[in-house]
Amino acid sequence: MTYKHEVIFCIVNAGFSEAVMECARQAGARGGTVMHASGTANASAEKLFGITVQPEKDVVMILVEKNVRDALLKALYSFVGVKTAAQGIAFALPVDGVAGFAPKPQQSENKASDAKTEPRSEQQAAEQKEEQKEK
Repeated sequence: MTYKHEVIFCIVNAGFSEAVMECARQAGARGGTVMHASGTANASAEKLFGITVQPEKDVVMILVEKNVRDALLKALYSFVGVKTAAQGIAFALPVDGVAGFAPKPQQSENKASDAKTEPRSEQQAAEQKEEQKEK
């Protein structure tokens, strides 16, 4: 099965969610959701990874089109990864259905032809985009 969207979860020390979102926007994401959480790592995990676990965490959930995923994960690793004060980890999961998430509008030179072929729903927009890739 081919997935068109992915959700990136980035778990960082409390107070670093804005740094995550700044990084995400620069990589092509348009927004995210921040949840506050508590970490549960034990002393052996701290020794294994060479980090100090701060119990208060921010979990940033970012829904992106699949083509943004790799650039975003790389940017998160660089700017808020385990070797930074944020001590963040990030991972991606495929998303098989999305509602309320429109693709980024694309600039077009011929607005008249766009009006004729403009899809009526997000599903049709996704299908049209996929057809254009195959051509």
